[in-house]
Amino acid sequence: MEKCSDNYNIALLIDAENISSEYAPLIIDEANKYGKMTYRRIYGDWTTNNLNKWKPQCVEFGLTPVQQYTYVSKKNSSDFTLIIDAMDILYRQKVDCFCIITSDSDFTKLVLRLKEDNMYVFGMGESKTPASLVNACEHFAYLDKMSEQKQKEEIKIASVEVKEVKTAEVKSRKKQAETSITPIALLVTSLKTIIDDNVTEQDWAYWSKVADLFQKKYPGFHPRNYGYRGNTKDFFQKHGFLFQTYNTATTVSVKK
Repeated sequence: MEKCSDNYNIALLIDAENISSEYAPLIIDEANKYGKMTYRRIYGDWTTNNLNKWKPQCVEFGLTPVQQYTYVSKKNSSDFTLIIDAMDILYRQKVDCFCIITSDSDFTKLVLRLKEDNMYVFGMGESKTPASLVNACEHFAYLDKMSEQKQKEEIKIASVEVKEVKTAEVKSRKKQAETSITPIALLVTSLKTIIDDNVTEQDWAYWSKVADLFQKKYPGFHPRNYGYRGNTKDFFQKHGFLFQTYNTATTVSVKK
C-alpha cells in the first residue's frame, strides 16, 4: 500500500536494541518521504557497549537517545519506554503519523492502538518481522531488502564514479569535525537515487518533490557553499549531471 500523503508530522521512534545501526541512512531517507519528523527518538540501554555503533548515527541524523536500563537479562529493555513515550506523544496532538522502527511483534498492539486514534502508522524492520506487526501497519518497509537493493544499484554505477563516491564518503567522515559540507560526488549520486525512487509511469520525476527530498537529506546544502551563485538544477548540470528537464505551465519534471 502506498503512502497517502507526504506532509505528515511524524514521530520517528526507533528500537535500537532490535535494529542495526547500518540502516540509519535508509531509515531517515524513507521517513523523509512521508513528511517532517517532529520527533526523532531512539530507545535502548546506552550504558552498555551494545549500542556503541548507534552513537555516531545519533549525532549525524539528529536522533535523541532515550535511556532505559536493562533490569532483566536477555530482555529488550526499550519496549515499555517506547510505548509510554508513544502514548504521551499521541495525547500531545502534535503529530498525525508514527514511524515505528523494529522487528519485534510486541509492538503490534501499540500500532493498533495508535490507529484507533486515526494515526497513520508505518513501520520498518527486517524481513524476519512477524506478519502480525507488518499487517498492523499501513505500510511496512523491509530494511534488509532495501539495503540489498541499494547495494545492487551501486554496483551498476560506473567504476570511476563509485571510486569517486567512496573516496568522497571516506574524506567526508574523516573531516567531519572540520566541515559538514558534503562532497559534490556524493551529492550527485544521492540526487540520482532520489530521481529514480520518484519517477512516474512516464519515467519523469517532479522536480519539486525531488528537490524537497534532497533538501531533507542535506539540510545544509546550498550552491553558494560550493562557490556557485545559480540555482540547484543549474548547479548539478554544471558539475556533470546532465539530467533532462520537461517544463509545463505549472510543473518542472526531470529524468536521467
